[in-house]
Amino acid sequence: MNIALLEAEVRHLLSRFSGGPAADQPSVDTAWVVLEAANDIGDEPAIEACRRVIDADLNGAVASQSDLQLIFDYFR
Repeated sequence: MNIALLEAEVRHLLSRFSGGPAADQPSVDTAWVVLEAANDIGDEPAIEACRRVIDADLNGAVASQSDLQLIFDYFR
């Protein structure tokens, strides 16, 4: 997948809410997009952060603020 396309999708997901990572589903949606991009370029720290955010959502837990921040800032 093209990085510009991924960036556009992340920007779209981020526009669904304001004020940063406030809603769980957009966080998880964004984590999946970032995970795909991070896998493409071998960015291990980002891959691990995405996995933690996705796992937290699946387990009903709250993801760490640092992992969420990495995900939301990934394409900036």
